[in-house]
Amino acid sequence: MFTLDWLEQPDLRRACQAGLNKGEARHALADAVYTNRQGRFTDRTLENQQYRASGLNLLIAAIAYWNALYLGRAADHLRYSGIEIDETLLAHVSPLGWSHIGLTGDYLWEDASFSGNRGYRALHDPNGRLRLVA
Repeated sequence: MFTLDWLEQPDLRRACQAGLNKGEARHALADAVYTNRQGRFTDRTLENQQYRASGLNLLIAAIAYWNALYLGRAADHLRYSGIEIDETLLAHVSPLGWSHIGLTGDYLWEDASFSGNRGYRALHDPNGRLRLVA
């Protein structure tokens, strides 16, 4: 019975594919964070692997939270600027992107001052089409 539902209902297929895409995006982010796409696993004991997995889940949650927070701020800024946003499209925006996050390298925390903008970093358009400062 389910096979016929699957074949006859394109909306069901699209909804299932959307769910699969979210899972794949999360796995791709986890792969990028954990191994930096090098495929090396250095932890040998189960306890260390559990610590690594817990830290990985925490870091992925922090990245998703950061992205969701700033995606919301960007959408609010566009609304405030008078630019119309198709609200139905916002449901399809994923907070799992990481191209703007340095996953390796040096982290200079003293340069991460957010005090001048109510505790937030300034928004910007990487293509330079629209300057977003909230």
